[in-house]
Amino acid sequence: MNIASNSYGNYYPRITTEASGNPLVIWSRSSDASVFISRWNGTSFTTPVKVNPSWLTVASGSWMGPDIASKGDTVYVVMKQTPEADTASHIYGVRSFDGGITFSPPGRIDFIGDSISRFPTVTTDAAGNPIVGFMKFNSSFLDSRWVVTKSNNYGNTFSTDVKASGWSGAGAVVCDCCPGAITCSGNSVAMLYRDNLSNVRDMWAGISSDGGNSFPQGIPVDQKNWVIPACPASGPDGVIIGDTLYTAFMSGAGGSNLVYLSKSSLSSMTGSTGIRVTGTFAGLTQQNYPRIAGAGNALAIAWKQIVNGGDQLALRFTSNIANGFSAGYDTVDLNDITNTDVAITNGNIFIVWEDDASGTVKYRAGTFTPTTSVNETISENQFSVFPNPTTGGFTVYDLPSEAGYELKITNMIGETVLQKTGNHKEETINLNGRSGIYFLEIISGQQSLTRKLIVTH
Repeated sequence: MNIASNSYGNYYPRITTEASGNPLVIWSRSSDASVFISRWNGTSFTTPVKVNPSWLTVASGSWMGPDIASKGDTVYVVMKQTPEADTASHIYGVRSFDGGITFSPPGRIDFIGDSISRFPTVTTDAAGNPIVGFMKFNSSFLDSRWVVTKSNNYGNTFSTDVKASGWSGAGAVVCDCCPGAITCSGNSVAMLYRDNLSNVRDMWAGISSDGGNSFPQGIPVDQKNWVIPACPASGPDGVIIGDTLYTAFMSGAGGSNLVYLSKSSLSSMTGSTGIRVTGTFAGLTQQNYPRIAGAGNALAIAWKQIVNGGDQLALRFTSNIANGFSAGYDTVDLNDITNTDVAITNGNIFIVWEDDASGTVKYRAGTFTPTTSVNETISENQFSVFPNPTTGGFTVYDLPSEAGYELKITNMIGETVLQKTGNHKEETINLNGRSGIYFLEIISGQQSLTRKLIVTH
């Protein structure tokens, strides 16, 4: 279906989900440099809402633009102000605590002196705080590198950015026309980007093990040694499942632009060359713009490819990545496809794409049966909170009592107001006299889930 009419534009759609598992989609309109969001309300997508004020014109194209991330009903959208190559143009973010219904005014994210910024990308930590990566240049638009900044108070303020690129060798910069992607799981954060070492344009990941505070090492997630004299304007995407960083990327090192999937170990810091997501077959001439999403053990990769002269939107999926992918791929759509994105949650797969024939953002959904592994001790739907909102007292139900857990409540500025361990099926908590928005986190084994808690007078 169309998410909205073509009057709203269709550049660079990006998708995430809110606490109930409903998709949220953002995209850009080139005519007035606007960014729109639309929400699935159970039966249809809502009328798009513009999230940037008129003074904030936003850089976008069919190959790059704003990004979105969420943790429950906490949603962040990051965007780059135009003109891009101007030290007075900055990266801004808006945030929502009601699942994308309303958003805050824009807040500045980059504090970079006389430098230039570009290509913001955002993820969230386990508590729902934003972690933002962006490309940074000197005032002459040189010395390109990727940096990361984070917030510990849900986007109120951000830390001084730290460099996350430059691991391939002396003199390395980054491809200055290739967007990147940032992903987080627990304390592990990966900043994925296309590198440039004497025109070798492989993918790398700066790796943090302290939640994005520092990036002391990097992994070559693509070792194909693709040598070209200019940026291909196509970046990587990735997810972390357990100890493994899965990266989807395009490379033309084999003579044709094809999409690959690589698996890298975070504990041993070893990369991989990557395998073709489809292999070669009759009629395939090129693939590009891969996006990847994971939930539990499930993994999906979407990309554009040209077969027998026509566009295809392709998807490969597995409900358990430990078993690999089934043979073949699904064809989601045909003709006039440019960019795409994919999300997975609660047994659902959501995919959006830029359709150039209609001038709209299009959407499809599919379902699957989630699998569990012996290492999983807590699932996305396992615990619930009632009442919520509350006037102070509430009960947490269906806790992982056999494995045990840590229960932690933090306020909007990241301060811990309650912390305890237990092995019960239920916990009753009282926050009387503490009205406000809180975040309830349950940690069990290697899993961590967070719910937003609203305490009223």
